[in-house]
Amino acid sequence: RRMTEPVIGEFEQLVMLALVRQGAEAYGVSVCQDLIERTGRDVSLAAVYKTLERLEDKGYVGSRIGEPTAERGGRRKKHYRLLAPGSRALKASLTAIRRMTEGLGREFEG
Repeated sequence: RRMTEPVIGEFEQLVMLALVRQGAEAYGVSVCQDLIERTGRDVSLAAVYKTLERLEDKGYVGSRIGEPTAERGGRRKKHYRLLAPGSRALKASLTAIRRMTEGLGREFEG
């Protein structure tokens, strides 16, 4: 039996991919907008924040409080980034999906 990485769910994968895509400036609203635009899903901001919190609790995501911004009336944004353990878990999860789709034909591959 092989040692396996902790399992991450599909929505967690999508949130983590959005963090990678957005880099250091990712925050809840931008992640939510990215998910809506790229997946076509009806994604709630509450679901994104709950998932970011869960990923942070797992040690996969880190956060920092940014500087106050004028467009937010002087309020600060909480920025999120994928940490090394999260990157490893995401890569392992995506690799498993790729392996499971191998040989299933074009409709399931790349």
